Amino acid sequence: MSIRRFIPNTITCLNLICGSVACILSFQSLDYLAYGLQGYQWAFIFIGLAAIFDFMDGAMARLLHAYSEIGKELDSLSDLISFGLAPALLVFNFMTAHTSASWTSYLSLWIVVMGALRLAKFNCDDRQTTSFIGLPIPANALFWIGAVAWLDTHAFPGEIIMAFLILAFPLLMVSNLPLFSLKFSNFHWRGNAVRYLLILSCVALLITCGVPGLSWTVVVYILLSVITSKRTSK
Repeated sequence: MSIRRFIPNTITCLNLICGSVACILSFQSLDYLAYGLQGYQWAFIFIGLAAIFDFMDGAMARLLHAYSEIGKELDSLSDLISFGLAPALLVFNFMTAHTSASWTSYLSLWIVVMGALRLAKFNCDDRQTTSFIGLPIPANALFWIGAVAWLDTHAFPGEIIMAFLILAFPLLMVSNLPLFSLKFSNFHWRGNAVRYLLILSCVALLITCGVPGLSWTVVVYILLSVITSKRTSK
């Protein structure tokens, strides 16, 4: 049996490990520091690493022609931890730090539920091979990383606004909103202009806004998808 069949699943497991570490780090107190970064900031990094591994496992599976049903299921289970549970725990601990023992902190579990439904729908839908219907769960995680980073450096908006955001935004994952995929079939500008535009926007937003730029990148992604969808439907 060729060892290359196990390479994509090994990378997927690295995604899972990074997501699990992010879950643990999100519970570190604000006094925790490691190499100059607080626990939640390290959680940002490990969720980001999980996203990189999530991209790499699919790319490697295509490159090596090493597809498997186990790999498909393992990918979804890993994504639920890394991009569903990990950001939900970040939001939970952020809310707990600002609202004491308020029950509204537990609304963050809604992110996990919608993430699970998103992955289940994706696995049962053969229309999402070259594009997405509903916000991909990694994009959801990047939004919450940016949101927590922004809120941590600005004033807490209040429980009502946070509750609305926590309940409303994850619904995009199970919506019928069409979004373009970031997968490149080639690297020509023609046919990939919207992808390159998103990448350039991401770089510009990260340079100007720092980590909160991730949230704005996801917003730009949604807006570009809506504009693209309307143009193609005409």
